Amino acid sequence: MGSHDTHSTEAIPVPTPATAAGRDGLDAILGRPSRAVIALDFDGTLAPIVADPEQARAHPEAVPVLAALAPKVAAVAVVTGRPAGVAVRHGGFAGVPGLEHLVVLGHYGAERWDAVTGTVNAPAPHPGVAAARAELPGFLDRIGAWQGTWIEEKGRAVAVHTRRAADPQAAFEALRSPLTELAARHGLIVEPGRMVLELRPPGMDKGVALLEYAREISAESVLYAGDDLGDLPAFAAVEKLRSDGTPGLLVCSGSDEVTELRERADLVVTGPEGVVGLLRGLAARLG
Repeated sequence: MGSHDTHSTEAIPVPTPATAAGRDGLDAILGRPSRAVIALDFDGTLAPIVADPEQARAHPEAVPVLAALAPKVAAVAVVTGRPAGVAVRHGGFAGVPGLEHLVVLGHYGAERWDAVTGTVNAPAPHPGVAAARAELPGFLDRIGAWQGTWIEEKGRAVAVHTRRAADPQAAFEALRSPLTELAARHGLIVEPGRMVLELRPPGMDKGVALLEYAREISAESVLYAGDDLGDLPAFAAVEKLRSDGTPGLLVCSGSDEVTELRERADLVVTGPEGVVGLLRGLAARLG
């Protein structure tokens, strides 16, 4: 648990953002941490990307670092496309001293888990998800795209992964249009990610979830870290907050697969290891 070792944490500096807006955001977080929200994606940001999402686990130092940082800020929010309960389980967030006020906004904000109560609040699922899930195996088989692809059941969404295909990118591109048509028939949309296409209800995205949460707790500064296309709405939300006078810091958990995020970020770090290092540095700076 190196994050609780004072000497090791103090040795980690906080990297300087490349943009003026990012530097303003960092200054605001450090200047009044009690009004700052630290918001983080899960897969690829707190947890390394793995071939099987069921095997994804938070970086081993993520929870102790978050437990050191969380009491010093207004809130820590994990914003993820996963079901909230799955993110809590894979992250190891439940029952951790210091994380009493962590929230997990799952399914792009459609679900919410609060550490203080340990419960998930969620509306009824969209009926189109179950219908699309039932149709998918035969659909993929008919269009000749079954080989190497697999379906992930996500409760309020369903995803088709291509990372195990012989040519993952070609399979991803070939499936994008047919899956978009299938989704539309069931009142859903397709959310593209890193070698994954997710069918989910419209109106849910990380940007909406982040904006609503930041406003709910009257945040005066926001950090958001993500790694994938699904994080672009959250980046846009931080940019919206900045335009309204709330400073923010955009962090890309570095990925060669998603250049759009890197190009819009104020700060690029090297995956979950870099995110943990950044959070450790913030915790040390805040004393």
